[in-house]
Amino acid sequence: MNDFNFSIDFDDEKNQLSDKQKERVTEAVYTALQTAGFSEDSFVSYTLVSKETMQELNKNHKNKDYVTDVLSFPQYDEEGFMAIDGEDVFVGDIVICNDKLKEQAEEYGHSYMRELSYISVHSALHLLGYDHIEEDDKIEMRSMEKKVMAKLAEVYDDL
Repeated sequence: MNDFNFSIDFDDEKNQLSDKQKERVTEAVYTALQTAGFSEDSFVSYTLVSKETMQELNKNHKNKDYVTDVLSFPQYDEEGFMAIDGEDVFVGDIVICNDKLKEQAEEYGHSYMRELSYISVHSALHLLGYDHIEEDDKIEMRSMEKKVMAKLAEVYDDL
């Protein structure tokens, strides 16, 4: 697989993520992009929001009036991803409700770090156009998620 320069622009005003958690998010998103065949120097925006803000975003953008764990906003069109002033490619925005992730980790009986890693992988794949609305697409996306999580599990023992 090709290596490429990658970074995440974190918007975490309430310091909800530690440096270690931000490193994990970066590794999870990078590994998802790389595993899916993406290889352009790039960056992603990663914003943490409250439950109230997430519900409002979900209602405004998806017409779903409830709190969700993540929303992904890809930044591409039929011509591809956007490059900013000839610089790195802006892949898209990931918006996370950290409180929802914590609830899900408890509900599913695994660690918060595992949930954070998984949802970062999941949302990165959405940025590349993967989806899970139709059954065939869901099977393809889940397969890719499993591949990425397996790669991360080779490095981290908390998955």
